[in-house]
Amino acid sequence: MPDSEGLPPGADPDKASVARMYDAMLGGQHNFAIDREAVAAFTGIDPQVRPLARANRAFLGRAVRFLVDSGVRQFIDLGSGIPTQGNVHEVAQAASPGARVVYVDNDPVAVAHSASLLGDNPDADIVDADIRRPADVLSSPQVRKLIDFDQPVAVLMITILHFITPEENPAGLVAAFRDALPDGSWLALTHATDQDRPDTAAAVGQLYRSRATSPVTARSHDEILGLFDGFDLVDPGLVYVPLWRPGPDDVVPEDPSQYWVYAGVGRKQR
Repeated sequence: MPDSEGLPPGADPDKASVARMYDAMLGGQHNFAIDREAVAAFTGIDPQVRPLARANRAFLGRAVRFLVDSGVRQFIDLGSGIPTQGNVHEVAQAASPGARVVYVDNDPVAVAHSASLLGDNPDADIVDADIRRPADVLSSPQVRKLIDFDQPVAVLMITILHFITPEENPAGLVAAFRDALPDGSWLALTHATDQDRPDTAAAVGQLYRSRATSPVTARSHDEILGLFDGFDLVDPGLVYVPLWRPGPDDVVPEDPSQYWVYAGVGRKQR
């Protein structure tokens, strides 16, 4: 079937989508030829792109399990993307039945597939919203129904903030969500960095500017660390994604910087 057939309103098969590209990196089926072509170009810049995507996804699972072990039973996943194996609600609800999850995305394909997947799950839902407008997210019916702001909440920002430009003020965006959370809440994020591989980051940034719906702004370790203002990082701090509490089945490369994404989890300061 051509990419243009059966699309949800707003989906553009002629421009690579960040959500669909990530789906393609992970071997998913909900992407278009234009997305696969962009991923192929990405792989030409960095052959580690698919292992990096898998490492990022593995971190998400480890972080969610850690947060459940820390007493969290409700999650807001910002820029959640297209559902694939190891979704937040699957991990959280396997560890704690009844855990509540609200996904947030504005990609039409991501929203449509999420809504289909979650139709029979009373403890999970999807919000069609732009995370750049926190008030819209926090006031949505889905959040009001599923999230109790008198109890700890985990906000997940997994490979999303590097799509927020400096002019869009990523630190202010994080702060807006932070300030809405009760004490004892959490932030987990991953973010592309130009710390040790600036040429790679610059080339990838140019690729996204020319081919995809959102540009990439890679940031330094200190810049990403600053996004945790108001949160206390747990060990091992802000580290390359495969180094964050790896399990026995997780791949840790000899040079972790080849997976040029930082990861961290922090608890809101009292």
